[in-house]
Amino acid sequence: MKSIIKQITESNRANELAEAEAIKAEINDPKTKDNRRDFLKKTAIGGISLAGMMGLSISDTLAETTSNVKRSSNPSDLKITDMRYCLTDVMGGTAIIKIYTNQGIHGLGEVRDAADVRYALMLKSRILGMNPCNVEMIFKSIKQFGGPARQAGGVCAVEMALWDLCGKAYGVPAWQLLGGRYRDKIRLYADTPESSSPAEQEKLIKYRINE
Repeated sequence: MKSIIKQITESNRANELAEAEAIKAEINDPKTKDNRRDFLKKTAIGGISLAGMMGLSISDTLAETTSNVKRSSNPSDLKITDMRYCLTDVMGGTAIIKIYTNQGIHGLGEVRDAADVRYALMLKSRILGMNPCNVEMIFKSIKQFGGPARQAGGVCAVEMALWDLCGKAYGVPAWQLLGGRYRDKIRLYADTPESSSPAEQEKLIKYRINE
């Protein structure tokens, strides 16, 4: 029985080797068209045993067959390493925070209503070393530092940056993490500063609409 199994195994290995060599020869043939050559390469690395017969080790074969898989990160090992900010010209200095991780991806969040960026920076020490994908857990630990007015700006910025990070880690848009797409269009709202005259107010409104 063992000899029969051994014969079948050796026969299969010989057939795979012959097939691999034939594919390799066709790939190296200058007459082979590019689209055919690409197809053959994908066919060759599509099977572990066949690719192994072409001179690759198992580890190299696994690496080759998964080389085109997009990995933004390893979500379970993500850690927050830093938080920094920049000031924009919006509303006299709206701050945008940037949360860094140990895997090179980052998340951005806006400090709501042009609140003081320190409302966000004070939370840095509380989130360092945490996994940004645990959005709900982190939010519950920092929401006590928010409030109904601009004091909530820091908490809002951190939560926004966490969702941004989480989406990048899993390779999906943030709305997908929040239950999926609900509509394709939404109405936009934007504050328009008050003016001392109707004419000036009209100019401001037109700027908001058209610029």
